[in-house]
Amino acid sequence: MTNDRDHRIDFYRGLALIFIFWDHIPQNPLASFTLRNFGFSDAAEVFVFLAGYAAVLAYGKIALRDGYLVASVRILRRAWVLYVVHIFLLAVLMGIIFVANNHVETRDMIQEMNLSYFVANPQQAMVDELLLRFKPNLMDPLPLYIVLLAGLPIMLPLLIKRPGHAIALSLALYGLVQWQGWNIPAHDNGLWYFNPLAWQVLFVLGGAAALHSRASTPAASVRSLGQQPLFVASAGVVVISALLAIVARWPELQEALVPSWMTELLYPVDKTNLALSRLVHFVALAYCAAKLIPQGPWVQHWSVRKVGLMGRYSLEVFCLGVVLAPLADMANALADDSLVMQLASAMAGVGLMLALAEWLDLNKRLGRPTVAAAPVLPKRA
Repeated sequence: MTNDRDHRIDFYRGLALIFIFWDHIPQNPLASFTLRNFGFSDAAEVFVFLAGYAAVLAYGKIALRDGYLVASVRILRRAWVLYVVHIFLLAVLMGIIFVANNHVETRDMIQEMNLSYFVANPQQAMVDELLLRFKPNLMDPLPLYIVLLAGLPIMLPLLIKRPGHAIALSLALYGLVQWQGWNIPAHDNGLWYFNPLAWQVLFVLGGAAALHSRASTPAASVRSLGQQPLFVASAGVVVISALLAIVARWPELQEALVPSWMTELLYPVDKTNLALSRLVHFVALAYCAAKLIPQGPWVQHWSVRKVGLMGRYSLEVFCLGVVLAPLADMANALADDSLVMQLASAMAGVGLMLALAEWLDLNKRLGRPTVAAAPVLPKRA
């Protein structure tokens, strides 16, 4: 592991948070420019991968310095904090949806947010909420992160000592999920939308990447990368996936250009169990990004630093984005979904997310104790 901070990670996390927020607003025109429109994976893969990266980078250092027991205790304590945040956030979100639904007459926001189960069975829904079985729309990523983080103490020693074995074990579990269809039960005889048994592979891959990362990787020329078969194959996957995703917007064009066998192989792109096409696309995209975009002066640009600041406080900013998405949807509905309001609500939400990150960063800097300079004693004559 390296002690140098890779500011690209903060930037990518912040960008993923913006994309997630825009994707969560129905009919948002800016959602046409998010990652999901240019490949099989989307910002959710980025979020989970970098969550594993950040978790292993932080707790791996603690494990090497203070031992695995101390690291495990801190991991479980963090998972408990996330659990409490999830319960509180769900209560706030339901309150906002119920209020918004009273003001929006064009559609049923309770139905859209999957809150009908709570309205029909409030007592059982409360129990399912405490058991992480009840997850309305927008709330799925946080329970997934809680489960993955809670399982990290089991995987962390193997990741540090035998990362290849850890990846092989993770891929084996992923393969069994695709074969047997394993998942975790959810409310009303349903299943988890983000299956932790499948999505754990991205979390583990992110952790393995953190253990072998180098923040100061020198830039490689396009010509030299063109001579590397792995990069060429990854770039091919990214380009072909982007073309297929763009063509898929027009079914008639897709039917004319894409062979039927390829359509049957790639579609539907299952998000619940992290379809192989999603996994391969994201790994190829991450590899190309790591090779083509090394850390350099660009991370000091004003806009990059602001996006990176949101990524540094990803939990708080994500929670705010979950709350702001239905509020933006309500504002758009009250304005008859006008383009001006849709753009304004999407950009205002990002502004508020950045304002929260700025406030948290300022609060953190003000809380740091100042180190007084040691007085210089006069020399004796």
